[in-house]
Amino acid sequence: MKNLFKTSILFGLLTLVSCQDELTQDPIGLTTLEQANTTPTLNTVESSVNSSYQLLSNRLNILAEWDWGGGLVFQNDYVLQDIASDDMEKKWSSDGDQPWIDEINNFTFTSTNGGPNGLWKYNYEGIKRLNIAINLLIKSDIEAITGITTARKNQLLGEAYFLRSYYYFSLVTNFGDVPLILAPVKTYQEAFDVAVRAEKSLVWDQIKSDLVLAKGLLPNSKYSSTTEKWRVSKGAVIALQAKAALYTEKWTEVPGLVDELAPLGYSLNDNYFDSFSTEFTDNEVIFAYDHQSNQNPRKGNGICAPLDWGFFAPSTDFLNSFEANDPRKLYTVDVANKNVNKMLGSINGTNKGNDDAPNNKIYMRFADALLWKAEALNENGDYSGAIAIINDIRERARTTVTVLGTIPAIGTLPDRPASTDKATIKGWLISERRAELGFENQRMLDLKRWGIAKAVMTAHGKNFQDKHMLYPIPQSEIDASAGTLTQNTGY
Repeated sequence: MKNLFKTSILFGLLTLVSCQDELTQDPIGLTTLEQANTTPTLNTVESSVNSSYQLLSNRLNILAEWDWGGGLVFQNDYVLQDIASDDMEKKWSSDGDQPWIDEINNFTFTSTNGGPNGLWKYNYEGIKRLNIAINLLIKSDIEAITGITTARKNQLLGEAYFLRSYYYFSLVTNFGDVPLILAPVKTYQEAFDVAVRAEKSLVWDQIKSDLVLAKGLLPNSKYSSTTEKWRVSKGAVIALQAKAALYTEKWTEVPGLVDELAPLGYSLNDNYFDSFSTEFTDNEVIFAYDHQSNQNPRKGNGICAPLDWGFFAPSTDFLNSFEANDPRKLYTVDVANKNVNKMLGSINGTNKGNDDAPNNKIYMRFADALLWKAEALNENGDYSGAIAIINDIRERARTTVTVLGTIPAIGTLPDRPASTDKATIKGWLISERRAELGFENQRMLDLKRWGIAKAVMTAHGKNFQDKHMLYPIPQSEIDASAGTLTQNTGY
């Protein structure tokens, strides 16, 4: 079936009517709507979910071929969450390469910038694929038709509900009100009907509803599959439930959800860097994309290639924010050798320049979840509980063997003292999250939800305005909808 549109300007919405999207390159192994509507096979069912993970990959050129200006060369989370913040600069040496990234960095971007455009397209392409998968898996006769077992069907459906909620989490936190599309769009008219922004509270409700469904469908174990440990697990669902509760300020819900993770087998690793250098054998990683080299289609971590081109460097402010002798600083970035160790998954430059590297992309880990709990406890008035968690994170850091193979000096990262001052504890939490989660795509989202983005960015010399609390809806999407989609205020 040909695309109804000869341009891909409303890629995330109107091209949902198409079974073969107007991509620069064809996706391999993608289940189309025709395949789902004809007699499906077991392979169709499996691939319908598996292809939906692909949009979380750091592989280069998933949706287009070197479309830098459109923000489609790689996932833009490092650009929109780290470079936009006070943590990261575009390159080690300033130059005119990729000016759209500079516009994000200095907050001069408009609604035609490639950063928000890429974020929108990646997320809605994932949602499109998942809606096809879910539509297929909820067929009453799917087991009889394909021979899939009930257990496997439930697992795949649970994964699909989680992934859809994950993509919508990204959309609602970055754009606010967004179109809420929960089924494959089959006609031209339907495409325009769904090109309407739903109030963000409805999007949050859907995220939480999908997660409840996912939680009831996935195995009650650390891994959904012992042979495919990369798949969405019940722990990933619970963690995203906790994060959604945190972002919607449901403070009383967060601690109990985080407490459900440890019985599944999650804990802090002894060494801080194990989350980034060991894969599916550590205790801490809750959800990660499994990059693999030499696969067809390619599954390698392509973000390692731009690191060799000088991209992604720490800001001076980020480097100066670490306390003395904190081993997390060098584990995050090796300034002397210009290696971003976290992104490379190594401490010796391995994978740098490799566009098919095997190191995983980590999306959620236990230390992050613990700090959500600490934040919620502080908001709830349990100050000692919040401080205890912050000190647990600091203890792991100060007892971590450093990149140089030594133990940090005595007195490094001392425990925070007892306090009943909510603001003081919040300050400690903000500092701890920056050190613990630097270059993990959390900083700008944190600053915005704390309500301090404008103050911090202004102090950093950036022209952050009230409108920048949200990114603009891509202008190409608005144009393709004939004005049905509306723009965020100020753009």
